[in-house]
Amino acid sequence: MNKETANIFRNKKSILVGLVSIVVLYSCVPTRAIQEENANLPDQYKNGSSDTLNTGTIQWKDYFSEPNLAALIDAALINNQELNIIMQRVDMAKNEIGARKGEYLPSVNIQTGAELEKVGEYTRNGAVEEHLDVREGEEFPEPLPNYMVGAFASWEVDVWKKLRNAKKAAVFEYLSTVEGKNFMVTNLVSEVANSYYELVALDNQLAIIEQNLSLQQNALAMVKLQKKAAKATELAVRRFQAEVLKNQSQKYELQQEILETENKINFLIGRSPQHILRDSEGFVEKTMDSINAGIPSQLLQNRPDIRQAEYELAAAKLNVKVAKANFYPSLGIKAGVGLEAFKPRFLTSTPESVLYNVVGDVVAPLINRSAIKAQYNNANARQIQAVYEYEMAVLNAYIEVANQLSNIDNLNKSYDLETAQVEALNESIDISLRLFQSARADYLEVLLTQREALESSVELIETKKDQMLAKVAMYKALGGGWDKQ
Repeated sequence: MNKETANIFRNKKSILVGLVSIVVLYSCVPTRAIQEENANLPDQYKNGSSDTLNTGTIQWKDYFSEPNLAALIDAALINNQELNIIMQRVDMAKNEIGARKGEYLPSVNIQTGAELEKVGEYTRNGAVEEHLDVREGEEFPEPLPNYMVGAFASWEVDVWKKLRNAKKAAVFEYLSTVEGKNFMVTNLVSEVANSYYELVALDNQLAIIEQNLSLQQNALAMVKLQKKAAKATELAVRRFQAEVLKNQSQKYELQQEILETENKINFLIGRSPQHILRDSEGFVEKTMDSINAGIPSQLLQNRPDIRQAEYELAAAKLNVKVAKANFYPSLGIKAGVGLEAFKPRFLTSTPESVLYNVVGDVVAPLINRSAIKAQYNNANARQIQAVYEYEMAVLNAYIEVANQLSNIDNLNKSYDLETAQVEALNESIDISLRLFQSARADYLEVLLTQREALESSVELIETKKDQMLAKVAMYKALGGGWDKQ
């Protein structure tokens, strides 16, 4: 066997050993099954119908048709700072798609340079320069300048789809942020509506307190007259006086609550404290529009938080593939072409000044496989976590709708009973006063009747407020408020 044959044999043997090593090394790449999500929901809600008509698909301007409330919601969707912050996050996520896309495309750079070098005479380069001086009969430039201009490219060949999967994951993460913004819009619409109805309810409670104060002051004046006529005692006067003072104190508490609720709305719409326009008349008599819950499976499309969790799960699955691809070798290609010479006037002398190069390399992880394995395990854990978060979002949405369906039904029944109670107690106030004037009832009966009438009126307003809040909560639970703003 001659020397050349032996070298060829050794080279082939080295290549074979390398291939066998790679096969053995990557046969140990860990593999974990992707956990699938469970999004099964009942065919219909309890005591519900199978009708697909769904209130959640109504635009918020049609659902909240009161002009003052619609104007507040519209202002909040433009000026709310938290929503605007999320909009910037959406833009950043969109930019990340471009960054990921650029990673699997070739990178091309233009490079120009100039350098000046002086080498030692007794070095290899110095000896070569001396030799060229003698051979060419021309003195070699010293120090030696060098000028270069060219284009150079590098490209990681995406053999294992690592970079493409990373780009797809970025797309899903962007879509997730969009749905997060939509969910924020839904929450903002419902929060403004809730605060508005709370404010209107406080106005009505304040009106009831003022009406009751007028009645109590009249009763106090009557008791004082009765005392002068020796038909009542100082105790009765003091008890009525204490009741008046108590309600006057409640009036100031309500005024403070009104101010704070107004400022809460002002904060939501991004402006300084000022009066909130609203229509508080006829609040207790407001009728509840019928609400169509549709079928549970519609939540998967209507609820932004469910779609957000779904996109996050899709991104997590792709990130597992990206993490697994890190175990495999990466193939890189570098190439360049340009002009280079030690004098600028020689740069245009081709082909003598032309330079080019092409380099291909394969890089495989060896020592740091434990770190890559840890990253892969974390990616798997995040994917499983995303599965649970998605399932939790689906279950939470279903339970929210089921709760509100029951809540609305019970509130309607309670409202009817409390309305009858208020009517009865309001009629008993006049009766108790007439009986007291004719000495057929004592002052305690008058006092307790007025107190119960006040409490029942306030409770009726609270129930009406709860009805309106349930209307808002149902709209939010069905996924309404974000579409086509």
